[in-house]
Amino acid sequence: MDDPAQSTPSLPNTATLWPPVAIPGRPAEPLPPPAEEPEPAPPSEGEAVLAELREQIRRYVVLPSGEAFTAVTLWVAATHLQTAWQHAPRLAVVGPAKRCGKSRLLDVITESVHDPLITVNASAAAVFRSITATPPPLLVDEADTLFGSAKVAEKNEEMRGLLNAGHQRNRPTLRVSGPNHEVSKFPTFAMAALAGIGDLPDTIMDRSIVIRMRRRRPGEKVAEFRTFRDTPPLHALRDRLVAWLTPLHAEAMELTPAMPVEDRAADTWQPLVSVADLAGGAWPDLARTACQIMAKHEAEHDQDRSSLGIRLLADIRRAFTTEGNPPALRTSRLLDILNQDDEMPWAEYTTHGLTPRGLQLLLKEYDISSVTRRFHGNVQARGFTRLQFTDSWARYCPEPTPETATGA
Repeated sequence: MDDPAQSTPSLPNTATLWPPVAIPGRPAEPLPPPAEEPEPAPPSEGEAVLAELREQIRRYVVLPSGEAFTAVTLWVAATHLQTAWQHAPRLAVVGPAKRCGKSRLLDVITESVHDPLITVNASAAAVFRSITATPPPLLVDEADTLFGSAKVAEKNEEMRGLLNAGHQRNRPTLRVSGPNHEVSKFPTFAMAALAGIGDLPDTIMDRSIVIRMRRRRPGEKVAEFRTFRDTPPLHALRDRLVAWLTPLHAEAMELTPAMPVEDRAADTWQPLVSVADLAGGAWPDLARTACQIMAKHEAEHDQDRSSLGIRLLADIRRAFTTEGNPPALRTSRLLDILNQDDEMPWAEYTTHGLTPRGLQLLLKEYDISSVTRRFHGNVQARGFTRLQFTDSWARYCPEPTPETATGA
């Protein structure tokens, strides 16, 4: 008799087979359902409200970059936690000419920030008396009327000082007031947005998130902004920002976010990065990218302007040499030499070349200014002495020593 063990075919151990295989004489085992992919978590309220605010801003204005949209969005949100910050960043909305969208951006910001204080030409005294323990953001349109020329800027030096001091907490201004002439302290700490043609004073720009506006190209379209129609959605977003951020005040005060920049740039950007960290999602990366790119752009802009000043110092030295190194040169003669030399860039500095005002502004940071003097023929005119430049020449563009010139 045959051995049953030898006549019965052996069956595979189905427990070890995957996927299950069909076995003759047995029904096929059903495949288990595929594992479901976990659904992504819905965005937090912070992520959602910031994204919607960014889209509302994008609806009405064209900004120079995506980083600029991120920065403006976070700056608006940061106004609702001003009392949590150590520094109050300025938002400098500047452009080279009219019709670049500066005022339109300020319109949108006005309807979404915390309790704005809008001004065009208010006095510094009126402004610092309006700053309270829960300060309103200062929104200044047509800032070029305050700082657009040296003469006007001199009249508004007190406003510039207020804007500089208010960048940091605990920098009050002192005033004598009342019948007893008592000294009173007025707080200056408040965020501020300033819009105008041309750069603001350097000390303000250094404390600012800078948005460099441009005119729209043909084909770039934005929605018209109508106050009665378009403010309700912005007010709704403002109310959502308040509801989201107010409970986070204590947490915001304790934040020390990692920053991609240092020194004053870090102080200025820290509130915006903190808001991004509170929101989570993609916002922390977006904020730090915007901070790094925009701060680097402004640093390079400052370097270019500084290099231009140094070039001017060197070219003025050449002008004095061309004239035989006289003790003084009339401003008109100096400008003639600078504008007529094809090897110098000054003929194309403006449509009229380098002007007396342009010369004055470029030399201001070196503490050099023209004075009225007597020149040959007993003629009085404004001009510069060679002695005025010797210190700046030695510091910024020293002439090569003989050893350096010969390569020794």
